[in-house]
Amino acid sequence: MSDSKLFQPYQLGDITLKNRMIMAPMTRSRSDNSENVATALTATYYAQRATAGLIISEGTFISPKGVGFINVPAIHSAAQTQAWKLVTTAVHDKGGKIFAQLWHTGRLSHPDLHDGELPHAPSAINPFAKAFTNNGFVDTVVPKEMTIEDIKQTVLDFKNGATNAVEAGFDGVELHAANGYLMHQFFNGYSNHRTDEYGGSTENKARILFEILDALEGVIDYSRVGVRLNPSMHNAQGMMVDVDTIPTHEYIVKKLNDYGLAYVHLTEPFTPVEDVPFAVAEIAKHFRPLYQGTLIINKSFNKESGIQVIEDGYADLVAYGVPFLANPDLVARFKSDAALNTPDQNTFYTATEKGYIDYPEMAL
Repeated sequence: MSDSKLFQPYQLGDITLKNRMIMAPMTRSRSDNSENVATALTATYYAQRATAGLIISEGTFISPKGVGFINVPAIHSAAQTQAWKLVTTAVHDKGGKIFAQLWHTGRLSHPDLHDGELPHAPSAINPFAKAFTNNGFVDTVVPKEMTIEDIKQTVLDFKNGATNAVEAGFDGVELHAANGYLMHQFFNGYSNHRTDEYGGSTENKARILFEILDALEGVIDYSRVGVRLNPSMHNAQGMMVDVDTIPTHEYIVKKLNDYGLAYVHLTEPFTPVEDVPFAVAEIAKHFRPLYQGTLIINKSFNKESGIQVIEDGYADLVAYGVPFLANPDLVARFKSDAALNTPDQNTFYTATEKGYIDYPEMAL
């Protein structure tokens, strides 16, 4: 299978990818410094994985209000922007390509991360989830419902994040509109009870995403912008599927055709949804006919299933998370059918080199 499309180059707008294996965004919490900047350790980690067709960075916070995890490298300050240059330069020196994932966690945060203030969200509804703070994983609380002014400022914060990503040398950006975070909270009827122009109708619930996209015009070419969605996320991070969930995402995906994006990045459900009313179990298959551009699919793919989803025509690119985390040379291992390293879950969110840059490559 080494001649499979999975290992062949792919043209992503004006960017040529070496293969169709994408490194998925994964929070690693290694920026345990006062300014939450990326470090030389971060640069080493990503450079080790530069054989991926495209790296999508861990989520990087576009404002202090967007913070929902400790020790995450952000992208809202000059120091943070400058620090990311270490990473992009290291990846480019290895012949790789890297997008910055722009992130706001919304209600999936905690006052401990905001100097005692409540996190922001579309509505004042507790997701009953966990936030990662200096006290470990703690229970979320009822957030503050965002004002119109808060929403407009958040749109500008995403614009600023994209501006900084360009300055930092990223090849593009991905808007994180999935996995129960802020934009996803606006899309979902369980987390959005608003009665103004950001709630109620499908168009209103999706409005913030398209306002952000419109704000990026002139900042970065749309051919270098991706959007990540998780349409059937259910019973995880406070998200539940209702009668409007899939139609809302169908509306979003169809409308994204108008922007000429780099890609839409879809995630298969985190939990089984075959028996969940209104959910869709096969996301790539369902949404492929609705989107005319490049589709990335993600969630627990291995080599064989990744090859198959591309051969079936349901996706153009396949994103791998934990396999890239534990195997910096994942592309080579897949090509040669080599055994994979076993990931150490105890080091996923720690602050040292262990479980970060010390996974071995294959012996040659």
